[in-house]
Amino acid sequence: MTASLPKSVFITGATGFIGSHITRRYLAEGYAVSALKRAESGYGLLTDVAEKITWHEGDVLDIPALEAAIAPGIDVVHAAAIVSFVPKDRDQMERTNVDGTANVVNVCLQAGVRKLGLISSVAAIGRPLPKGGKTDGPIVVTEKQKWEESPNNSTYAKTKYRAELEVWRGIAEGLNAVLVNPSIVLGAGDWSRSSLQLIKYVYDERPFYPAGLVNYVDVLDVTDALVGLMQSEVTAQRFILNGGTIPYKSLLEQIAAVLNKRPPTRRVSPTLTRLLWPLEAVRARLVGKAPLITRETARSSSSRYAYDGQRIRQVLGFQYRPLSETLQRVANAFLKS
Repeated sequence: MTASLPKSVFITGATGFIGSHITRRYLAEGYAVSALKRAESGYGLLTDVAEKITWHEGDVLDIPALEAAIAPGIDVVHAAAIVSFVPKDRDQMERTNVDGTANVVNVCLQAGVRKLGLISSVAAIGRPLPKGGKTDGPIVVTEKQKWEESPNNSTYAKTKYRAELEVWRGIAEGLNAVLVNPSIVLGAGDWSRSSLQLIKYVYDERPFYPAGLVNYVDVLDVTDALVGLMQSEVTAQRFILNGGTIPYKSLLEQIAAVLNKRPPTRRVSPTLTRLLWPLEAVRARLVGKAPLITRETARSSSSRYAYDGQRIRQVLGFQYRPLSETLQRVANAFLKS
């Protein structure tokens, strides 16, 4: 870290999975960290270090709260987002993911921040349809991929794509910014949410596994890459963060091994997955709970896309952690919890 860099950072989404790891990293490096949280919410995954952070009440739709928190010359990390594949959450995702990002960009431009870092997703790059018909191998996606309208793109993906457009608009207006696009993020956190549900799924010895491929990255790698890019001179660029691509079956077997559990053994074909989600939607309505499988997650679990996360290596000399190391650390944290 050079002497010219600021020692202050403002983080949205700090209490969440990725945001909390980034927050801890900045605290460890001696930064003055400020963050946003709703008045009625707790400190999430930062309860033990909450007193070290300057808190601002509000959310990314609260422009006065953003204006009070974002000062000239500081760094800003925008990690706040809603991840959902449930139809009822579409309007909320649109407001938070798109309108909220536009607000952050506008206030950053107004304040004159040093740099903005956006935590996006590989979903924002899109899932292009195969060229020239069907293909047996995976479709490789790089940062050069242009967004294509496709039934393979979820509503969440569309909102993250439009969120990125707001950042690119800010860049065109003079904002220094970088974007990172993680794949499925593995780490310790709330085991009932997002990708971490995979750990609980295997621990409960569920019998089924999907037929598709899974792209994964360690949350510590996401943190290292984002902070490294923020402290570098890199700007106006995006980076896919993906440590590897393997079949779901292989990932679930490796998780089962570190948890000392039986792995799933019954493959669910794409055809069967497509038949199951309408039944699950009916069941969820009857019991008043979110569906375990939706049309979008059914498509995702059967997909065969491989996201190329190698460009970050060339720019930062970056090295991804081995999957075995990640899973052992995650399993230890899960078992302790």
